[in-house]
Amino acid sequence: MHKDCERIMLTEDQLRSRVKEVALQVDKVYKDKCPLVVGILKGSIIFYSDFIRFLTMPVELDFMAVSSYGSGAVSSGKLNIKKDLDRDVKGRDVIIVEDIIDSGFTLACLKDLLLKRGAASVCIVTLLDKFERREYDIKSDYNCFLIENEFVVGYGLDYNEQYRHLPYIGILKRSVYE
Repeated sequence: MHKDCERIMLTEDQLRSRVKEVALQVDKVYKDKCPLVVGILKGSIIFYSDFIRFLTMPVELDFMAVSSYGSGAVSSGKLNIKKDLDRDVKGRDVIIVEDIIDSGFTLACLKDLLLKRGAASVCIVTLLDKFERREYDIKSDYNCFLIENEFVVGYGLDYNEQYRHLPYIGILKRSVYE
């Protein structure tokens, strides 16, 4: 375990098993379609990669880089689109793959944006859900894990661009970010 982590919340094996389970559920729903699977950079990249490898349906891939966080641990309340989609979503089924749903601000804004752009449907798949912190009326259609209100890193999640490489989800020590 990394020295900056208090403890491991989710092991590599737990992550792999649950991501596969959720991907197979999504695969059944979209089996006769070719959805656009949108990974939200950078945090979802490892989850996204594992998730799409378990899909058997045809898919197209794209990415967005959005943030409501600066360099700190608290949301700014403002959505910043750093990289937009390369593909048109009009008439498409879109699956957003996101690392974590916290306040719900980012995903609420993204879903609304994609529907306004003409997406036929928008499905949200999240790795983690901090349900205690929800401030916006949004929920994921598929979620791998409900977690307590802890600052987590690893498996793509970061603090100041660090810890993304960890193969597990760990709870970051308060002394690191306070």
